[in-house]
Amino acid sequence: MKNYCLLFILLSTSIVAQQQIKVDLSNPNTTILTHWYFLQENSYEPENAAKAIYGFEGDEAVEIAKKLKQIIVAKGLKIDFNKIPVDSMFVDSSQVLNKNRYIVFPAQLPNVYLEKIGENWYYSPETTSKINEIWSDVFPWYTEQLLQIIPEFGHKSFLGVELWQYVGFIFLLICSTILFYILRKLVYFILRKIQYWVVHYKNQDVNIALKKLTRPIVFLLLMDFVIRVLPSLFLPLEVNNVLFLVLNIMVTVFWIYVFLKLVKVIMSIYAIYAETTESKLDDQLIPVLNNFLSGLVIFLGFLKLLTILGVDPVTVVAGASIGGLAVALASQDTVKNLIGTVMIFLDKPFHIGDWIEAGVVAGTVEKVGFRSTRVRAADTSIFQIPNSALAEMVVNNKGLRAFRRYQTNLGVRYDTPPELIEAFVVGIRRIIELDPGTRNDAFNAEFIGFGDSSLQILLNVYFTELDWNAEQASKHKLHIAILKLAKELGVDFAFPSTTVMIEQFPEKKGITIPYNVNKERTGKVIEEIK
Repeated sequence: MKNYCLLFILLSTSIVAQQQIKVDLSNPNTTILTHWYFLQENSYEPENAAKAIYGFEGDEAVEIAKKLKQIIVAKGLKIDFNKIPVDSMFVDSSQVLNKNRYIVFPAQLPNVYLEKIGENWYYSPETTSKINEIWSDVFPWYTEQLLQIIPEFGHKSFLGVELWQYVGFIFLLICSTILFYILRKLVYFILRKIQYWVVHYKNQDVNIALKKLTRPIVFLLLMDFVIRVLPSLFLPLEVNNVLFLVLNIMVTVFWIYVFLKLVKVIMSIYAIYAETTESKLDDQLIPVLNNFLSGLVIFLGFLKLLTILGVDPVTVVAGASIGGLAVALASQDTVKNLIGTVMIFLDKPFHIGDWIEAGVVAGTVEKVGFRSTRVRAADTSIFQIPNSALAEMVVNNKGLRAFRRYQTNLGVRYDTPPELIEAFVVGIRRIIELDPGTRNDAFNAEFIGFGDSSLQILLNVYFTELDWNAEQASKHKLHIAILKLAKELGVDFAFPSTTVMIEQFPEKKGITIPYNVNKERTGKVIEEIK
């Protein structure tokens, strides 16, 4: 019984082996398997592998098949046969022309693809005709010369890697170290020149940011150097796969770092610009932009890392879109506030430090955040107004006024003689004209009518000081000057009162104030106004 079982196992193994070595070009999967299998060390039959090459025969076809494998191995690309279609009528729907073709590595090797010709699948004529060009793009120019000068003992292997490959890898590390110190100074010098050419000034903060930006740029240049040189070492596929995975991750991380530092440099330059503007909103915009741009860089870098680790970019973007849509639907108010924030920074209806009136809120703008704007009222209380609501409000920005208008009515007694009223009005006009804190070309001081208990004199002036405290000081100065003028002229201000007129009352007389209406006296008072 045991003998029968052993015979069955041997027969089964023999059948499987025969199936494995069979040349099959009926679909993309079997064609790639044929090419790949017959170039392995344990099943090396290059003539069979060359059958996957269309339009070439003999040694020329074998050479093309070998170069194709070298290119794939040098890029560290592993073939996942589970993902390669087995449909003989497979159509690449990703292409504009719906043809029977299959691209093995769309991102890394877009020019290497299979095509159905007749009843079989082959590496396309375009691929085979450009094989030397593709090979030259992957391998450095000195590769062929390098292979010719390697001594025989250099091909001795240890742990699957030949001795000359160990030496070449160490030499690559030494060259990279030397290049690091050279490129660090060179890149920093170039960045300084570019920065000065763009903004035409030097700044310590910008220089510090440039120094931090230099290191990741140098590392990126070194990574590019290593990626270009590494294929010339002809390392095994497993080694290249790990090395290129690590290198691609490092490149992505360094690019993230570079863009983050670039954002820092841009924000440093913008901060210098913001100091030259009158608007304090530009200063407030710096941390908002810095956080937004930094978050965007990290998000895009994260998506890139996921694609390197084998996650389909379309799936990632679709998932991110669906997730973003779900979050947006769940937090509509937050999205509205963000849009409102953008509108505030674009339209600039107010600046930091401006006194605004928005709805029932009146106060000084202290901060504009992502979600809300902070306004401090006159009683020092804080209002947090959502930016979505603020963007839709009618905002009265008194901080943007060219002048501060002040209007009031001065009430004088009814028994004031017209001559004194005229002199009083003329004196007020002269006070305004001589006051440097008021506009002397736009003001009003007029007798405008008759009130319930006083004669009404309109006072309408514009103060040049925009600060609220300065405005109050100007009011104080103006009021004191008017009071002095009234006292010197003998003009009394009225207050709410009721007068009872009695036509006949024996031996009683009404209270009258003796007014001095001498023109010389009133004229002298007006001339003495300073």
